[in-house]
Amino acid sequence: MIYRFGRYSFDAENWELRAAGLVVPAEPQVLAVLRLLIENRGRLVSKDEVVDQVWKGRIVSDAAIASRIKSARQAVGDDGEAQAVIRTIPKLGFRFVAEVTVDGAPEAAPTVAPPAGEGRRRPSIAVLPFLALRPGGPEALVADALPHDLIAALSRLRWLFVIARGSSFRFRGPGVTAEDVGAALGVRYCLSGAVGFEAGRMSTTVELCDARSSQVIWAEAFAGRAGDVHEIRERIVAAVISALELEIPLAEARDARLSSPENLDAWSSYHLGLQQLYRFDREGTARAAVLFAQAIAREPEFARAYAGLSFAHFESAFLGFADDRPAAAAQAEQLAERAIAEDPLDPFCNLVRGRVHWLNAELDASLPWLERAIRLNPNYAQAKYSRGWAETLLGNGLKGRCSVDQALALSPLDPLAYGMLGVRAFSHLICDEIPEAAQWGERAARAPGAHALIEMIAAVAHTLNGDPARAAVWRDSARRRSPGLDRRAFLQAFPFHDPAALGRVSEALRRLGL
Repeated sequence: MIYRFGRYSFDAENWELRAAGLVVPAEPQVLAVLRLLIENRGRLVSKDEVVDQVWKGRIVSDAAIASRIKSARQAVGDDGEAQAVIRTIPKLGFRFVAEVTVDGAPEAAPTVAPPAGEGRRRPSIAVLPFLALRPGGPEALVADALPHDLIAALSRLRWLFVIARGSSFRFRGPGVTAEDVGAALGVRYCLSGAVGFEAGRMSTTVELCDARSSQVIWAEAFAGRAGDVHEIRERIVAAVISALELEIPLAEARDARLSSPENLDAWSSYHLGLQQLYRFDREGTARAAVLFAQAIAREPEFARAYAGLSFAHFESAFLGFADDRPAAAAQAEQLAERAIAEDPLDPFCNLVRGRVHWLNAELDASLPWLERAIRLNPNYAQAKYSRGWAETLLGNGLKGRCSVDQALALSPLDPLAYGMLGVRAFSHLICDEIPEAAQWGERAARAPGAHALIEMIAAVAHTLNGDPARAAVWRDSARRRSPGLDRRAFLQAFPFHDPAALGRVSEALRRLGL
């Protein structure tokens, strides 16, 4: 078998290396190193494996290994600085990184990747042991415990492939880069951090990097009293989970936009669909539905794509985009059921399965599904927001407010943050705290992404608070964006079960001319 890379070819049967057709002189052990690395391209080859295969297990020095690697690089026009063909992963081993074809036919280099099927293109991450700023201090224990907690929590996210602790914890020390980890483990993302104790306080920094470029995608710092270490650990885990739920899909969508449509795989189509879905306008919802359908066509068992398509039909019915609302609601329910059938343990699938009940004002029926989504992922901000929505409209303003406050704390930049603020306004309205309802309604209407229904929440709250001028501003804006928005449509979207709240809202809508 002949392997070709750049201007070189390696004949594995005849043990011959050529450059532009000319034989390159090389010692047998150098050729053996090349063959081992080429045949295992796409994964890390440890020093122990090199010794076992090239020296047949005999004891050799690190200097001898380094010498053969250096000679192998020289033979293929590479060097220790460029490492364009053979890359060294510090303290771990080596990897052949040049693009290879076999017998002149392109062959995709094997990679250390998630299992076949849906997981093949799932976003993947390695969580490294954190750096202890004082190796002998108390932070050393936390520096290992925190990543362990994070791996356990991230492993509950069905959409993310998480490298096991035994593999990721091999990358210990300040000299390891995200690119090293990505090359060795075949992951797209790398999570690292540092822990320090000083003057009775614990400080922690966390970074999410793109393992292909070492670019920092998200970073955050946490601090608190050293005696509250367990509470700080819980806060860090919750914050990281929520950040990754937001930041990784955004990064995946940015990457997918660089691909031509015919090259989009199922996960790329799915993440682009999410980005369109969160525009909450007619055009974005339609585009999202097309992208989710493409993802299903490419991966017929892709549970999250069915959930996304259900969400698109829900959105179309909820926001009044659908010409036939009952049909859109029925499709949303059917697709949510299919998502659950494909993966009953995915929090997103459980979320959409619960939320379709809203379209028929069955708020009580939605709660078990939303609670199940939260049990599956206790840091799922959108599930907590959805639970707060249902609790509030059922008449429990204080309980709903608690849920939505948890959601806002977990994900202050969430694409549905305007909805969380709107529910906060409703919670005050339920409790007859009208000035506060007006304040939160105003914040909701001004939040990025707020749609016409959210603007109408502000109009209702300002009307009840005795500010007809401000109410008219939001009413007129909402009607421009959604000319068909009237009292029936508003109460269909927000089916208040509390008679007193329903009466107040109905009166406000009457005064607004709806």
